[in-house]
Amino acid sequence: MIKLMYITNQPEIAKIAESAGVDRIFVDLEYIGKSDRQGGMDTVQSHHTIEDVKRIKQVLLSSELLVRVNPIHEASSEYSSSKEEIDQAIDAGADILMLPFFKTVDEVRSFIEMVDGRAKVMPLLETPEAVEVVDDILELAGLDEILIGLNDLSLGYQKKFMFELLIDGTVEKLCQKFKEKGIPYGFGGIAAIGMGAIPAEMVLKEHYRLGSERVILSRSFCNSEKVQNLDIVKEKFELGIRALRAVENEVSFHSQYFTDNFEKMKLAIEDFISK
Repeated sequence: MIKLMYITNQPEIAKIAESAGVDRIFVDLEYIGKSDRQGGMDTVQSHHTIEDVKRIKQVLLSSELLVRVNPIHEASSEYSSSKEEIDQAIDAGADILMLPFFKTVDEVRSFIEMVDGRAKVMPLLETPEAVEVVDDILELAGLDEILIGLNDLSLGYQKKFMFELLIDGTVEKLCQKFKEKGIPYGFGGIAAIGMGAIPAEMVLKEHYRLGSERVILSRSFCNSEKVQNLDIVKEKFELGIRALRAVENEVSFHSQYFTDNFEKMKLAIEDFISK
């Protein structure tokens, strides 16, 4: 089964998500430069803190705690250095650290050195520059897994729609490289089954075709910031994950779906970007 990740800094939501079967609760510290590069896009910009990492850690029983830190940076009058931020996240209980928006091999190498085996290392590959040097990045010792970030990577390639990367060969070529190196990988986010600009079941089947083992549950899966009633949130998670796992079970027994699904998804994406 694919490992499911959900972004929240609310302990009560984290407990609901964990109970429903979410494998990783995702606290998002990234903010440096994010609003500039994603200006005008309807993307998640979380503004979480180290204190949120501590609060979430305290309530988790089985789910791993994933923390996305900021891109590699030096200390300034506005924020602490990458080393300090990484140390604080690990001390607060992070099981996995995610490095976003890197462009060079040296950035990933520095990140691995700063983590120093104290948590799992998960680079978020989301720049064309990183794609150009991905073979060298994959030679680094200390990579535990890797995720492709479709939002920023599609912006970097000046695509109209992030899922275009699923039909132009970009994601498939990267997944093949990860697979050859034996590094667990995933890409992007997924909505609830039956939802999304491209139906979530199509995207999920593509994950299976490409051997993906990780995905973020998107804000549209359950926007817990807008739904205040915890009983409704609980129901959304339980029903949503049950439906998602049902599609996974179907796919695992019917691999012939992959080719047909890819062609249907390709048509749906082409139709979306033509509007």
